[in-house]
Amino acid sequence: MALTTYKLHHSLTPSPPSTKLIFCDDMPTPALTFFKFEADFVESLRCIPMQVRYKLDTCGVKLKLEHWHKFNQGDRESLVSHPCATPTEIDHYRDLVQATVLQYTETPAKDLPIDPHPPWLQTTVVPADVVAQAAKFETAIGTDAWSALQPLERFALCKLSRSGHENRNFVSALQEFGLQASASETGGKSTSW
Repeated sequence: MALTTYKLHHSLTPSPPSTKLIFCDDMPTPALTFFKFEADFVESLRCIPMQVRYKLDTCGVKLKLEHWHKFNQGDRESLVSHPCATPTEIDHYRDLVQATVLQYTETPAKDLPIDPHPPWLQTTVVPADVVAQAAKFETAIGTDAWSALQPLERFALCKLSRSGHENRNFVSALQEFGLQASASETGGKSTSW
């Protein structure tokens, strides 16, 4: 597994080993994991990274990009690095998000319903949206390949395959997660069982 750590607020220069900002090859589980397809905005955090979007879905907050753009770099980094796994962490993360939104606006962010069984935590069924989006790129994702993915990887594919989403990074995510070889390697077709 090849891991590279980077400072969040500098231009992707290598950082001391204590920094846990990681672009993943094999998806380790540290708090600050970024996908390679997110590399174009990691330095500035101008977009909401998948790991933050995952946490927002976990705690039930609808954070808009307009909110995110109002936050300073420190606020963004705090939302990236703050844990959101245990019930106590989830509650604290929700409070942190809402307090940050209220610091910049007069209205809290809207609530999101929390799915008790989100599709990215289901390992035995590939969501129909993901199957349909992958098929557009001549890729089939079988349940073995789906279950081998980490929850954050499955989350990313679910989000990138939603209707109405620009889906710009879907193919990059497929390739990064080892679900689709490059077109030159396969003659344009790929299957991942």
